[in-house]
Amino acid sequence: MLRVEQLQAGDLPPLTFEVADGECLAVEGPSGAGKTRLLRAIADLDAASGQVFLDGAERSEMTAPQWRKRVRYCAAEPAWWTETPRAAFPQEFDEARLERVLSAMGLEPGTLDRPTAVLSTGERQRLALARAIVDEPKVLLLDEPTAALDAQAAALVEELIKYQMLSGRSVVLVSHDHAQIERLAHARLQLAKTESTSPRNDKEETS
Repeated sequence: MLRVEQLQAGDLPPLTFEVADGECLAVEGPSGAGKTRLLRAIADLDAASGQVFLDGAERSEMTAPQWRKRVRYCAAEPAWWTETPRAAFPQEFDEARLERVLSAMGLEPGTLDRPTAVLSTGERQRLALARAIVDEPKVLLLDEPTAALDAQAAALVEELIKYQMLSGRSVVLVSHDHAQIERLAHARLQLAKTESTSPRNDKEETS
């Protein structure tokens, strides 16, 4: 279970919530409300006060690499710094598992060895998701994971996210697609754009 207590990053008010194993929390709000900032703060990529726990262990008890191995952030516009995608993957991973993940998202294994510069935006986005989950983190922080995808590819990614939850992983999802949130989320966290308005953490159940 992921538990956040009085986490405050930038202009965001202190936030407290939890995401159980196998569940998805959707973070909603207008542009500029701080959705991405919240995900990055949970991942320990941006400075923030407060506490974040994973299965009862506070993240200060771990090194930053240890925490990020367990709590993985996948950006809306993922960065690629290698000539081919394969070179950006962890040094040790299950090749067969990776091929299954790629196939589930409609990608050929050979995509890993194509020049990163010639890949489409959608291919890079799906590869970034594969990179995020191949070594099986406990928590996935997904920022607009299907924004660059057509309807067919987005549906495949949604099924993969559902499978991650069935495997016991917690998901925190930022998405502009309200129908997608209805399909995936068990609860919602509403962020407001202004500092004076507190966020609504209503654990709104979805069916």
